[in-house]
Amino acid sequence: MGNSLGKDCIVLHDSCTTALDTSNFISKIDLSFLDPPFNQDKAYNQWNDNLPPEEYWKWMQDVCSKIYALTSDGCAIYFMQREKNTEFVLQCLRDSGWIFQNLIVWKKKTSAVPGRKRFGKHYQIIGFATKGKTPRVFNRLRIDPPLPADYKYTRENGMYVTDVWDDIRELTSGYFAGDEALRDAEGNRLHKQQTPVQLLLRIILSSTNPGDVVLDPFAGSGTTLVVSEQLARKSIGIELDPFNVELIQNRLAEQRESDDISRFFKDYACTSDLEAILGKKQSKLTESAIFNQRTFFETNI
Repeated sequence: MGNSLGKDCIVLHDSCTTALDTSNFISKIDLSFLDPPFNQDKAYNQWNDNLPPEEYWKWMQDVCSKIYALTSDGCAIYFMQREKNTEFVLQCLRDSGWIFQNLIVWKKKTSAVPGRKRFGKHYQIIGFATKGKTPRVFNRLRIDPPLPADYKYTRENGMYVTDVWDDIRELTSGYFAGDEALRDAEGNRLHKQQTPVQLLLRIILSSTNPGDVVLDPFAGSGTTLVVSEQLARKSIGIELDPFNVELIQNRLAEQRESDDISRFFKDYACTSDLEAILGKKQSKLTESAIFNQRTFFETNI
């Protein structure tokens, strides 16, 4: 399938199973973010989202193994899933060679999904692991969220980011989706599972330095690539649906105000060496073209 390319960004129109073949890639991945279909019988154009559970998790482990083989020593993977699938995520990572670092709880800002026989669901999980025991890069970000009501003293220099992320809004339907959600002329959502730029900003800032290579094997609406481009990181997105490929290309070609990550930089003002972590913004993507994939990696990465 075709590859579209910007200065430091490539979008592969392919299945991740095929695209992640080591014969087509050079082992230079520094960070991977996985937000796959959750096997919830969603209506995807190019994918059966109702696989037998055993087949689905075998596929997920295969993807994790392929990424592991392509990843530089010490580099990271972040694997997002439903809270009920935590044990399977951790098993996939462990069985494919990754070393567990954190189980991140992304607590939603909207109402919890109620349950009749159990507590309401109010979060998703993100498994953070590395290739090897010690991360090659881990930038200790500091934030300064509002103090809880019973705190006696204000913070002098914020606090380190913990494994509970309750300050990032998800892009749910209706009001909470805001201007960031991609929509058509009639206001309909173009991608209902769109990930917020604020989430990818935290992940990429935490586990990469400028110039590193970020992989998203389920690129979807292209949020990972949009954030990477603004942070002077190179990026590779793999996407099966041609509609989404075009969506990503259009989103990269002309940055929207709602995709501008600079509005969140103030959240990390207490972080030392923040300017170095952010990197110098590279030239905007101005056009797309078709290139040979191997030539791209040999000359750019």
